[in-house]
Amino acid sequence: MPPWSKLPTKKRERRAVAFPVAAAVSLVLALSGCAQVDTTSPADARGHAAPAGQAGFGSVDCRRAKCVALTFDAGPSENSARLLDILKREHVPATFFLLGARHIEKYPELVRRMAAEGHEVASHTWDHKILTEISDRRIREELTRPDDAIERLTGRRPTLMRPPQGRTDAHVHRICRELGLSEVLWSVTAKDYLTTDPALIRKRVLDQVSRDGIILLHDIYKGTVPAVPGIVDALKERGYVFVTVPQLLAPGRPEPGKVYRP
Repeated sequence: MPPWSKLPTKKRERRAVAFPVAAAVSLVLALSGCAQVDTTSPADARGHAAPAGQAGFGSVDCRRAKCVALTFDAGPSENSARLLDILKREHVPATFFLLGARHIEKYPELVRRMAAEGHEVASHTWDHKILTEISDRRIREELTRPDDAIERLTGRRPTLMRPPQGRTDAHVHRICRELGLSEVLWSVTAKDYLTTDPALIRKRVLDQVSRDGIILLHDIYKGTVPAVPGIVDALKERGYVFVTVPQLLAPGRPEPGKVYRP
């Protein structure tokens, strides 16, 4: 989530327009999925695992099907109910990486609904701190607080997290391993934090997507949810099957301390 996202809406819009070019370039690079860390691909996770079933919207074998995972960061928000309506209508599962402060706290009923409707509910930290820039104690706090809140609401403790801006390192891996968390990055970004144009968001996704893709979107921005029906329809026409991140890795299972990215 960009640094201006915590500002009130009107101020956020003004700040977004004035955001310096150099800073914007830096942000795009940070969010492009290009973090220099050792990662495991979904295909590798599937190939090195004993058979094991996955629940959700029905069994999908991504060793045979052309799978893609739709993921949403930094919610829930006032847009999430509409998004859940779309996903339910289209029978599309998603993975939600939720923020604690001002999100899980503000919309607990949406967190419950996400879990009840078969989506994977995961963590995007409590307060969107850059984990590589804070102490080990604060990393643990950023990771445990949202997991505690999600477990209270859904009865299930998350096993996945997404580091803010994709920034991670050996310290973060070690703490995630201790906490039973796997890290999930992405292969497709629509840069929806820089535009409110649903058509442009849709185009960016469709231009980048490939088999085993993990698509990064943010349901906190007003252009994103209107883009979802077009993304879903186009990818279904191309023969893609939508799955959650755990389903994408099946029959493998996410391993704590590992980082997953196509």
